[in-house]
Amino acid sequence: MKILVTAKRVTDPDMKIKIKEDGSGIDLSSMSFKVNPFDEIAIEEALRIKEDKGGEVVVVGIGSDKAQTEIRYGLSMGADRGIHVQVGGYMDSDAIAQILQAVIKTEQPDLVLLGKQAVDDDNNQVSQLLAEYLGWGQACFASKIDVNENKAIVEREVDGGIEVLEVDLPGIISADLRLNEPRYPALPAIMKARKKELKKMNPKELGVDVLPKVIIKKMAEPAQRQGGRIVEDVAELIRCLKEEAKIL
Repeated sequence: MKILVTAKRVTDPDMKIKIKEDGSGIDLSSMSFKVNPFDEIAIEEALRIKEDKGGEVVVVGIGSDKAQTEIRYGLSMGADRGIHVQVGGYMDSDAIAQILQAVIKTEQPDLVLLGKQAVDDDNNQVSQLLAEYLGWGQACFASKIDVNENKAIVEREVDGGIEVLEVDLPGIISADLRLNEPRYPALPAIMKARKKELKKMNPKELGVDVLPKVIIKKMAEPAQRQGGRIVEDVAELIRCLKEEAKIL
Protein backbone atom coordinates (compact mmCIF):
# COMPACT_ATOMS: atom_id res chain seq x y z
CA MET A 1 0.00 0.00 0.00
CA LYS A 2 1.31 3.43 -0.96
CA ILE A 3 0.35 6.25 1.41
CA LEU A 4 0.95 9.90 0.60
CA VAL A 5 1.05 12.23 3.59
CA THR A 6 1.63 15.98 3.96
CA ALA A 7 4.16 17.88 6.08
CA LYS A 8 3.47 21.61 6.19
CA ARG A 9 5.99 24.03 7.68
CA VAL A 10 4.22 26.25 10.23
CA THR A 11 5.18 28.71 12.93
CA ASP A 12 5.64 27.15 16.34
CA PRO A 13 2.16 27.29 17.96
CA ASP A 14 3.74 27.88 21.38
CA MET A 15 5.27 31.19 20.29
CA LYS A 16 3.52 34.56 20.39
CA ILE A 17 2.60 35.90 16.96
CA LYS A 18 3.41 39.52 16.14
CA ILE A 19 1.88 41.52 13.29
CA LYS A 20 4.12 43.77 11.19
CA GLU A 21 3.64 47.47 11.86
CA ASP A 22 2.21 48.08 8.38
CA GLY A 23 -0.25 45.17 8.77
CA SER A 24 1.13 43.39 5.69
CA GLY A 25 1.64 40.09 7.48
CA ILE A 26 3.23 38.28 10.40
CA ASP A 27 6.71 39.24 11.59
CA LEU A 28 8.71 36.04 11.12
CA SER A 29 12.12 37.44 12.06
CA SER A 30 12.18 35.83 15.51
CA MET A 31 9.85 32.88 14.89
CA SER A 32 10.78 29.21 15.00
CA PHE A 33 9.09 26.61 12.80
CA LYS A 34 8.02 22.99 12.96
CA VAL A 35 5.86 20.40 11.24
CA ASN A 36 2.17 21.21 11.52
CA PRO A 37 1.10 19.14 14.58
CA PHE A 38 -1.89 17.63 12.76
CA ASP A 39 0.35 16.64 9.84
CA GLU A 40 2.75 15.04 12.31
CA ILE A 41 -0.16 12.93 13.58
CA ALA A 42 -1.02 12.01 9.99
CA ILE A 43 2.58 10.91 9.34
CA GLU A 44 2.52 8.75 12.47
CA GLU A 45 -0.73 7.10 11.36
CA ALA A 46 0.68 6.46 7.88
CA LEU A 47 3.71 4.74 9.44
CA ARG A 48 1.50 2.58 11.67
CA ILE A 49 -0.58 1.48 8.69
CA LYS A 50 2.62 0.66 6.78
CA GLU A 51 3.97 -1.35 9.72
CA ASP A 52 0.72 -3.34 9.79
CA LYS A 53 -0.04 -3.68 6.08
CA GLY A 54 3.32 -3.07 4.41
CA GLY A 55 3.98 -0.66 1.57
CA GLU A 56 5.49 2.80 1.23
CA VAL A 57 5.01 6.20 2.87
CA VAL A 58 5.73 9.31 0.81
CA VAL A 59 5.93 12.71 2.55
CA VAL A 60 5.00 15.82 0.53
CA GLY A 61 5.91 19.37 1.48
CA ILE A 62 5.08 22.57 -0.39
CA GLY A 63 6.94 25.84 0.03
CA SER A 64 10.38 27.41 -0.02
CA ASP A 65 13.65 25.50 0.34
CA LYS A 66 13.24 25.74 4.11
CA ALA A 67 10.25 23.37 3.85
CA GLN A 68 12.75 20.55 3.28
CA THR A 69 13.47 20.59 7.03
CA GLU A 70 9.93 19.44 7.81
CA ILE A 71 9.99 16.85 5.01
CA ARG A 72 13.24 15.46 6.42
CA TYR A 73 11.59 15.30 9.84
CA GLY A 74 8.89 13.07 8.34
CA LEU A 75 11.60 10.92 6.79
CA SER A 76 13.34 10.64 10.16
CA MET A 77 10.07 9.42 11.68
CA GLY A 78 10.21 6.52 9.20
CA ALA A 79 8.75 7.65 5.86
CA ASP A 80 10.46 6.14 2.82
CA ARG A 81 10.93 9.15 0.56
CA GLY A 82 9.95 12.77 0.18
CA ILE A 83 8.64 15.18 -2.44
CA HIS A 84 9.28 18.91 -2.24
CA VAL A 85 7.18 21.19 -4.44
CA GLN A 86 9.18 24.41 -4.55
CA VAL A 87 6.98 27.49 -4.27
CA GLY A 88 7.83 30.93 -2.96
CA GLY A 89 5.34 33.32 -1.41
CA TYR A 90 1.78 33.02 -0.20
CA MET A 91 -0.51 30.22 -1.39
CA ASP A 92 -4.16 29.80 -0.51
CA SER A 93 -5.86 26.47 0.20
CA ASP A 94 -7.07 26.08 -3.37
CA ALA A 95 -3.52 26.35 -4.78
CA ILE A 96 -2.28 23.79 -2.25
CA ALA A 97 -5.10 21.40 -3.16
CA GLN A 98 -4.37 21.72 -6.88
CA ILE A 99 -0.66 21.04 -6.32
CA LEU A 100 -1.46 17.95 -4.25
CA GLN A 101 -3.91 16.80 -6.91
CA ALA A 102 -1.14 16.94 -9.53
CA VAL A 103 1.32 15.09 -7.27
CA ILE A 104 -1.28 12.41 -6.51
CA LYS A 105 -1.96 11.84 -10.20
CA THR A 106 1.77 11.22 -10.63
CA GLU A 107 2.25 9.04 -7.55
CA GLN A 108 -1.08 7.12 -7.65
CA PRO A 109 -1.26 6.43 -3.89
CA ASP A 110 -3.84 4.13 -2.31
CA LEU A 111 -4.47 6.52 0.57
CA VAL A 112 -3.84 10.22 1.26
CA LEU A 113 -3.49 11.40 4.86
CA LEU A 114 -3.45 15.07 5.86
CA GLY A 115 -3.72 17.01 9.08
CA LYS A 116 -7.28 18.26 9.50
CA GLN A 117 -5.99 21.85 9.46
CA ALA A 118 -2.78 23.86 9.71
CA VAL A 119 -2.26 25.68 12.99
CA ASP A 120 -0.99 28.83 11.28
CA ASP A 121 -4.07 29.77 9.23
CA ASP A 122 -6.66 27.26 10.56
CA ASN A 123 -8.47 27.16 7.21
CA ASN A 124 -9.44 23.46 7.28
CA GLN A 125 -10.10 23.43 3.52
CA VAL A 126 -7.37 21.49 1.69
CA SER A 127 -8.59 17.93 2.30
CA GLN A 128 -12.14 18.81 1.24
CA LEU A 129 -11.01 20.68 -1.88
CA LEU A 130 -8.63 17.85 -2.78
CA ALA A 131 -11.37 15.22 -2.47
CA GLU A 132 -13.61 17.27 -4.77
CA TYR A 133 -10.90 17.76 -7.40
CA LEU A 134 -9.98 14.06 -7.41
CA GLY A 135 -13.54 12.78 -7.12
CA TRP A 136 -12.48 10.58 -4.19
CA GLY A 137 -14.30 9.77 -0.98
CA GLN A 138 -13.12 11.46 2.21
CA ALA A 139 -13.38 11.24 5.97
CA CYS A 140 -12.41 14.31 8.00
CA PHE A 141 -11.34 14.68 11.65
CA ALA A 142 -10.41 11.00 12.06
CA SER A 143 -9.85 9.81 15.65
CA LYS A 144 -9.38 6.16 14.62
CA ILE A 145 -8.52 4.52 11.29
CA ASP A 146 -8.72 0.83 10.36
CA VAL A 147 -7.60 -0.05 6.82
CA ASN A 148 -9.04 -3.32 5.50
CA GLU A 149 -8.31 -4.38 1.92
CA ASN A 150 -9.85 -1.72 -0.33
CA LYS A 151 -11.70 0.16 2.40
CA ALA A 152 -10.94 2.30 5.43
CA ILE A 153 -13.16 2.37 8.51
CA VAL A 154 -12.88 5.79 10.16
CA GLU A 155 -14.19 6.92 13.52
CA ARG A 156 -14.67 10.65 14.11
CA GLU A 157 -15.91 12.60 17.08
CA VAL A 158 -19.16 14.52 16.58
CA ASP A 159 -21.47 16.38 18.97
CA GLY A 160 -23.58 13.29 19.60
CA GLY A 161 -20.70 10.87 20.16
CA ILE A 162 -18.70 8.81 17.64
CA GLU A 163 -19.57 8.64 13.96
CA VAL A 164 -18.25 5.68 11.93
CA LEU A 165 -17.61 6.09 8.19
CA GLU A 166 -16.53 3.62 5.53
CA VAL A 167 -14.39 5.06 2.73
CA ASP A 168 -13.44 3.27 -0.48
CA LEU A 169 -9.76 3.42 -1.42
CA PRO A 170 -8.15 5.34 -2.92
CA GLY A 171 -9.49 7.97 -0.56
CA ILE A 172 -8.58 10.94 1.61
CA ILE A 173 -8.54 11.08 5.41
CA SER A 174 -7.70 14.07 7.61
CA ALA A 175 -6.25 13.45 11.07
CA ASP A 176 -7.64 14.85 14.32
CA LEU A 177 -5.75 15.41 17.56
CA ARG A 178 -6.69 12.16 19.33
CA LEU A 179 -5.82 9.84 16.44
CA ASN A 180 -2.43 8.93 17.95
CA GLU A 181 0.67 10.16 19.74
CA PRO A 182 3.50 10.81 17.24
CA ARG A 183 6.86 9.14 17.85
CA TYR A 184 10.10 11.03 18.44
CA PRO A 185 12.79 10.19 15.87
CA ALA A 186 15.96 8.65 17.32
CA LEU A 187 19.36 10.04 16.32
CA PRO A 188 20.21 7.12 13.96
CA ALA A 189 16.88 7.68 12.16
CA ILE A 190 17.63 11.40 11.82
CA MET A 191 21.01 10.58 10.26
CA LYS A 192 19.46 8.05 7.85
CA ALA A 193 16.83 10.58 6.79
CA ARG A 194 19.55 12.75 5.26
CA LYS A 195 20.28 10.03 2.70
CA LYS A 196 16.67 9.24 1.78
CA GLU A 197 15.31 10.34 -1.60
CA LEU A 198 13.88 13.86 -1.73
CA LYS A 199 12.49 14.67 -5.15
CA LYS A 200 12.11 18.34 -6.09
CA MET A 201 9.31 19.60 -8.29
CA ASN A 202 7.66 22.92 -9.11
CA PRO A 203 4.11 24.01 -10.00
CA LYS A 204 5.06 24.70 -13.63
CA GLU A 205 6.18 21.10 -14.11
CA LEU A 206 2.91 19.96 -12.56
CA GLY A 207 0.84 22.30 -14.74
CA VAL A 208 -0.63 24.16 -11.77
CA ASP A 209 -1.35 27.88 -11.52
CA VAL A 210 -0.66 28.94 -7.92
CA LEU A 211 -2.12 32.45 -8.27
CA PRO A 212 -4.22 32.75 -5.09
CA LYS A 213 -7.97 33.20 -5.24
CA VAL A 214 -7.99 34.47 -1.65
CA ILE A 215 -5.91 37.60 -1.02
CA ILE A 216 -5.01 38.84 2.46
CA LYS A 217 -5.09 42.63 2.31
CA LYS A 218 -4.26 43.48 5.91
CA MET A 219 -3.74 41.93 9.32
CA ALA A 220 -4.43 43.54 12.69
CA GLU A 221 -4.31 42.62 16.35
CA PRO A 222 -7.72 41.96 17.93
CA ALA A 223 -9.09 44.73 20.13
CA GLN A 224 -7.97 44.51 23.74
CA ARG A 225 -10.65 43.48 26.20
CA GLN A 226 -11.62 46.13 28.69
CA GLY A 227 -11.41 45.32 32.37
CA GLY A 228 -14.54 44.55 34.35
CA ARG A 229 -16.04 46.68 37.09
CA ILE A 230 -18.24 46.25 40.14
CA VAL A 231 -21.88 47.38 39.99
CA GLU A 232 -23.92 48.43 43.01
CA ASP A 233 -27.06 46.36 42.41
CA VAL A 234 -29.01 44.22 39.93
CA ALA A 235 -30.70 47.24 38.35
CA GLU A 236 -27.31 48.77 37.55
CA LEU A 237 -26.10 45.43 36.14
CA ILE A 238 -29.10 45.17 33.80
CA ARG A 239 -28.62 48.74 32.66
CA CYS A 240 -24.94 48.07 31.83
CA LEU A 241 -25.79 44.92 29.93
CA LYS A 242 -28.42 46.76 27.88
CA GLU A 243 -26.79 50.13 27.26
CA GLU A 244 -23.05 49.42 27.37
CA ALA A 245 -22.53 45.75 26.52
CA LYS A 246 -25.71 45.69 24.37
CA ILE A 247 -26.27 41.98 24.94
CA LEU A 248 -29.79 42.25 26.35
